[in-house]
This record gives sequence, structure tokens and C-alpha cells, in this order.
Amino acid sequence: MSFLVEDRAEAPEQHAKPGTAVGIDRGVRFAAVTSDGDFHDRAFVTGGESLRYRRLQQRLARSKKGSANRRKTVAAMNRVMGRVTDRRGDFCAQVAGRITAKNELVALEDLKTRNMSASASGTVAEPGRRVAQKRGLNKAILNKGWHRLEQALAGAARYTGTRLVKVNPAYTSQRCSACGFVTENNRESQAVFRCKAAGCGHAENADVNAAKNIRYAGGQSVSACGDLGDTRSAKQEPVGRATGRTRAAARSADPGIPVL
Repeated sequence: MSFLVEDRAEAPEQHAKPGTAVGIDRGVRFAAVTSDGDFHDRAFVTGGESLRYRRLQQRLARSKKGSANRRKTVAAMNRVMGRVTDRRGDFCAQVAGRITAKNELVALEDLKTRNMSASASGTVAEPGRRVAQKRGLNKAILNKGWHRLEQALAGAARYTGTRLVKVNPAYTSQRCSACGFVTENNRESQAVFRCKAAGCGHAENADVNAAKNIRYAGGQSVSACGDLGDTRSAKQEPVGRATGRTRAAARSADPGIPVL
């Protein structure tokens, strides 16, 4: 049961800390990493709950449809997942409250979460590729609550006067936040970013670097040969090994999943 209540609260005309801005990079290792270097994450399901849920799934597979035992099993599964959902919602609300209280502007990547977590199984005639890997990514995206965090930020922003902006996610993980050099080779691993531009050599956590790029894109205007705005000049393709996937992402109006 849920209730929708009008609290008649109005957003303040000015944020308590004007001029402050932060970028947020949502990931599968950490739920959210900010351009300030803050890492927000927590485990939403315990080991015991995970084991119990798997056993309930096995019991459900053996139960007869329409039986009382099947209904009891489904109810037990819902109780486990209900606790997980509550923890995720509490986490997102707390993180959103802290971030919006400290920043007048919050920038996020404009991620199509529903499309990103869609099944890759395909059809019998045209089976999908790398289905198991895609299934793992889907599970990680949904588990971290990317969309729920975005909703929590939008809700908290109403009470602080924070402005929430979404930016094009193209190349935010490949771009150096110090010099702007772009190549997929900049990201050495999931956690390590090291700029390959001559004379730069900027190195830091890859998620923090991406969050800084997101902040820059959300907090400043982008020129005609812009890098992170809604449009991109054809001359601004990434430097380095250009794979088919990279070229397709540069041509597409919807860049899709950022290269990690």
C-alpha cells in the first residue's frame, strides 16, 4: 500500500551553497562516484539471503502450479526481495540527500537504463551474442539502482533548489579530465585511468575521472566542436585505435552504453 501526499513544499529560490557543482558516475563496481572523489556503495543483499533465495527458487521450480506450497514459496521470495528493495531505496535516498544538500548543480549521464538492461537472448532464428555476459551486466545495473538514484536525486532537489542536468555519456570514460585527450587506451582497467597524451600523463581513479567529465559537461556550455554536449563535431572522433564499436558510437544519435 502506498500514499501520495501533497506537502506543499516549494523549492527555495536559491541554493544554500550557490556556485557548487558535482558530477556523478554510476557504475557496476560502485553505485555512484562523484567528481569530489566520494565513493557511494553498499551491499543490498546478505550472503544468507542470497543462499535462501536460491533455495526458494529451486523449491519454486519443483512446486506444482496453483498449489498452496507454491504460493507460500512465492511469498517467502517476495519477503527476501522486499528487504533488498527497502535497503536500496534507503541508500539512494540518503545519498541523494547528502549530494543535493552540498551542490547547486548535479550532473548525471543521460543513460537509457531500460534499454541498457534489456535482454540480449534474441530469438531462435537469430540468437543473441555474449548472452551470459550481458545477463551479468543487466543484473549489476539493476542491483545498483541507477534509475532509482536518479529519481531520488530529482525528488531531493525539490527541497534544496538543486538543478539536476543530464549530459551525453559519449566518451566520458575515455576522456582525460585534465587535458581533454580522448582515446580508449586511456582507461587501462576498470579502476585505473592514465592519460596517453604526450606531456600529460594524468592518472587517477577511472570513475572519478569520468565523474569530472560529467561535471564539466553539465556545468559549462559546449562549443561547436564540443566534446560532451548533445552534439559532436565529426572532427572530434577519439584518437587511438578506432574499433567498429567506437565508430558506430560516434555516428549514432544515441551513444548507448559508454565504453568501460
